Amino acid sequence: MVPASTPPQTCADSTPRYTVAVRALCEFTARAGSLDLRFTPSPTAQEGMAGHGVVTARRPAGYRTEISLSGQFGTLVVRGRADGYDPARNLLEEIKTVRGEAVEVPENHRALHLAQARVYGWLLCQQLDLAELDIAVVYFDIVSQREQSRVERYDAAALRAFFEDQCRRFLQWAEREVAHRTARDGALAALTFPHAGFRTGQRELAETVYKANVAGRCLMAQAPTGIGKTIGTLFPALKAVPGQRIDKLFFLSARSTGRALALDAIAVLRRQTPAPPLRVLELIARDKACEHPDLACHGESCPLARGFYDRLAAARAAACELATLDRDSVRNVALAHGICPYYLGQELARWSDVVVADYNYYFDRSAMLYALTAANEWRVSVLVDEAHNLVERARGMYSAELDQDTFRGVRRHAPASLRTAMDRVHRQWNALAKAQSDDYCAYPTVPAAFVTALEQAGAALLDHLGEHPAEHDAALQRFYFDSLHFCRLAEQMTEHSLFDITRRAARGAARASTTVCVRNVVPAPFLRPRFAASHSTTLFSATLNPREYYTDMLGVPERTAWVEVASPFEADQLSVRIARHVSTRFAHRARSMPDIVALMGRQYEATPGNYLAFFSSHDYLQEAAALFVQRYPDIPCWTQVRAMSEAEQQQFLQAFQPGGRGIGFAVLGGSFAEGVDLPGDRLIGAFVATLGLPQFNAVNEQFRERMERLFRQGYEYTYLYPGLRKVVQAAGRVIRTRQDRGVVHLIDDRFARAEVRPLLPRWWQVQA
Repeated sequence: MVPASTPPQTCADSTPRYTVAVRALCEFTARAGSLDLRFTPSPTAQEGMAGHGVVTARRPAGYRTEISLSGQFGTLVVRGRADGYDPARNLLEEIKTVRGEAVEVPENHRALHLAQARVYGWLLCQQLDLAELDIAVVYFDIVSQREQSRVERYDAAALRAFFEDQCRRFLQWAEREVAHRTARDGALAALTFPHAGFRTGQRELAETVYKANVAGRCLMAQAPTGIGKTIGTLFPALKAVPGQRIDKLFFLSARSTGRALALDAIAVLRRQTPAPPLRVLELIARDKACEHPDLACHGESCPLARGFYDRLAAARAAACELATLDRDSVRNVALAHGICPYYLGQELARWSDVVVADYNYYFDRSAMLYALTAANEWRVSVLVDEAHNLVERARGMYSAELDQDTFRGVRRHAPASLRTAMDRVHRQWNALAKAQSDDYCAYPTVPAAFVTALEQAGAALLDHLGEHPAEHDAALQRFYFDSLHFCRLAEQMTEHSLFDITRRAARGAARASTTVCVRNVVPAPFLRPRFAASHSTTLFSATLNPREYYTDMLGVPERTAWVEVASPFEADQLSVRIARHVSTRFAHRARSMPDIVALMGRQYEATPGNYLAFFSSHDYLQEAAALFVQRYPDIPCWTQVRAMSEAEQQQFLQAFQPGGRGIGFAVLGGSFAEGVDLPGDRLIGAFVATLGLPQFNAVNEQFRERMERLFRQGYEYTYLYPGLRKVVQAAGRVIRTRQDRGVVHLIDDRFARAEVRPLLPRWWQVQA
């Protein structure tokens, strides 16, 4: 595959040259009209490749496929591979796959496909010295296996004129990109660390990240909280960009706070003179960017989709004049040009130097940044912030769940044409439920009959939705995508995932119901291609111990480097105390609650100030807070509640004012247990009233059994390591600088056990 764009090269006359793929060129110049995201079922990438193979296999002997072509216009080099050429008929074919003969390919897509074919046509005429050429865009339906096409004849002069017109329209942008990249790389080569010096440990981290990027290796870096990991990874990665010809830097985080820290760190780097001309883009979720969530995403419904491509060029040019394209900047540019902010952001990812985004933009099944990297053959450096979170997040990405009650509702309101297929799923689902002996059971594979019924229902849904593209049945479409995701994961199931069924008893008039789930246990097989696609990936966190656990879970390459940065903090900065007389086990919580509250009260009375108290659940937190307020009504308290908005989270944190006093009650592993920076006396202590062990239940016991089978460490991999990681993260909120002083109370007798103590930070001096 040809890159969409490559680093500037130099011609014989020393003029920088820009290389672009045919597809990228036409996407830039030939797209017009409105966004149209009405349901149009499309094949998967694998199905598309298979469809191409079917079409070309039908062609006569002498038919050529995957023909490498290139041409030049001024300083612009255009490259690509034409799908097929029949010399006997002098016919060039551009092959596109669709799913369903009734599917209407949007007009703007047809225009794009024809533009690609015409550009390939000129490149072929030039290569073979042809005076004219027949061109066809072939639409192949993977369901019926039938083709539709229309052949048109072009003379070489007309094709050349079209090619040169497309190049001319792109060339001004390409020249700007060459100039931008040249200036960017020159500035990054001269970039200096923005502070007077490195913090203790920060230089070691930065040097290791730089070396990993130079060597093109993956790196796992465990570095303590408070040393400045964000700028300690961004700075060296950016320094490596010019020498390693890196196209993009992706900074990925699990939380909005992590993304904010990255944007702040880049702003600090920009304060140098001259400021490096970096284009920095923040990507946010579609539901947070959508201006009209009540409208369908097409030009007949949403005003920001109407004429999107007609106004995209001006919006793109205006956006690229800005240094930082955070969510507000992208929104402002988009609305000023009357287009959708979310899809403007998607377009700007192609032209940005640094992209700050959530994990899912690179690691998910349908990850946009990963897809662009593969399609354009970008050389990317990936920084994974708070990488310990990637285990659970990736498990969610590669798990799929279907609820029987939800299906019943979809089936009840489905059109008559879908009744047979829906009834088949209904029967198979009932058979699964009937065969279930307990409320929860796990199985090594998904029954083939159930998967077949879902696939047949999916095919029927595709036909129906393809025949009614304007119909907007959200529940029906959601079931289609959920069942498709389920079936694809079922097909890929290995020992790293399991299939389970959970049965819920009938309540009142409701019938008994089940939930079926393909549940990922070890995400490593799915993540390996993501690591392989990057030039270098750095996974960094304060808690990547034990190293083997994260290596096994994430599937990092064998050549992955490892660095453990020593803490810059001294043991006398933090008093760590274990409450040996208290048990926070579920059976003991009611009895131990008065002791926990009394310990917190004594600590506060001895040293008034701001504290955080962590508990394993919202219910446990509320019980503790209620008793504490009853016993100590004069001590200010504030509590985390379920589903807090970003504004509510900020309000919670703002209570920790310098010189303030009070206790914030929070959930261990939640929004305030990591990624929160409260230096100085904004926070002087923490109470951790739990080991953080995942709940003991049937699902986790299945995880334990599978971990034992795969790694011979079932309890450790399922319960102990994930739990202690949350404890260390929460305690890490207390000491953020070398001037901080504080106390951490580990409230449970199990903290004193021999298998637990080695998992606590080495610099802690734990007092029994």
